[in-house]
Amino acid sequence: MKISTRGRYALRVMVDLAEHSGNGYVPLKEIVERQEVSQKYLEGIMTDLSKAGLVAAVHGKGGGYKLLRPSEDYSVGEILRVTEGDLAPISCLSSGAEKCNRAENCKTLPMWKKLYEMLNGFFDGISLKDLMQN
Repeated sequence: MKISTRGRYALRVMVDLAEHSGNGYVPLKEIVERQEVSQKYLEGIMTDLSKAGLVAAVHGKGGGYKLLRPSEDYSVGEILRVTEGDLAPISCLSSGAEKCNRAENCKTLPMWKKLYEMLNGFFDGISLKDLMQN
């Protein structure tokens, strides 16, 4: 499994918003400057985070983005699933995947299921607040 730049940038942006949460709405331009990320690329990520209900967005003068919950209430797993989709290490474990006709006899499936559980447990066990303290 490989986390794309989309997932990594989303985490950086969410940490940035958490660090600047006392400032009201944070303009995208400020985030772009601090994180050194393309504004166009970041706009797409912010749209996804906003649609998923992770951030509030206000357009126009005085607008920007802010977290909707305290930083300890966001998990890395939640953010990655919004930007990366399912974190399944193999396609047959992805949500909505068709049932594999070999699943009943697959000797490797239990291993992949355990890895999937470990990945979700690991990422769900880390909050934005934890990342801020690193």
